[in-house]
Amino acid sequence: MVGIARWFVGLEPVAAFMTQYSGTYPMPEGAPVGIPAWLSWQHFANSLLIVLIIRSGLQVRRERKPAAYVTSKDGAKVSLSVWFHTSLDVLWVLNGIVFVVLLIATGQWMRIVPTSLEVFPQAISAGLQYASLDWPTEHGWIGYNALQQLAYFVTVFIAAPLAIITGVRMSRWWPKRPALDRAFPIEWARAVHFPTMLYFVVFIVTHVLLVLTTGVLRNLNLMYAARDADDWIGFAWFAGSLLVIAAAWIAARPALLVPIAQRFGTVSSR
Repeated sequence: MVGIARWFVGLEPVAAFMTQYSGTYPMPEGAPVGIPAWLSWQHFANSLLIVLIIRSGLQVRRERKPAAYVTSKDGAKVSLSVWFHTSLDVLWVLNGIVFVVLLIATGQWMRIVPTSLEVFPQAISAGLQYASLDWPTEHGWIGYNALQQLAYFVTVFIAAPLAIITGVRMSRWWPKRPALDRAFPIEWARAVHFPTMLYFVVFIVTHVLLVLTTGVLRNLNLMYAARDADDWIGFAWFAGSLLVIAAAWIAARPALLVPIAQRFGTVSSR
């Protein structure tokens, strides 16, 4: 595949296109420079929650005999796995609201929201550079290349809302109104919710792969330490975050979840 990509970008028309479009375009005037500390903490919190959401969602999908059921104070009864999944969803949504509010308040939205139609040809150029292993010239402290920007925009403002809306439709929180059910059938929600989860998996895998292969120390400093440097501080924070995520993954079992769920309702074996 790399050989084909390099042959393709070597064609005269493609080479001319990539000369015209380098993969990036100027940030808007007044765009912030640098990554604030709150963004690093948000990145960790989102990583932890989305990994557990994917884990619990897959468990709900394949579960046939739930370990326990949780009956909330309003009488709704769901499996322990569904309770855990929806509880994580609530935390993820709250974290996302804080994230978007801070994006807008600090101007950081300009880093991930396209501000010119030029983003599309620039993104194609960046994609060809990635495919040919000729990494796009970039400096994440200042801004992202066009393909990164589009990927972050789709993830934050399209995939995340889709996951939330379809999740609410399948949950007990959906209003019991026939007109709403007809307008948004639950079958549609199920048909969209799982592919959206797969999108997040592909995004995470690709994101991690590129972080590790395009200047790992600088990338991890940007993401986890809010520093523009090539030292090991960001790596140390990253390694610590992996330990926390792994511990949470292992700990998310009925023995721990039941005592927590009992604080919010009644837990039974049937």
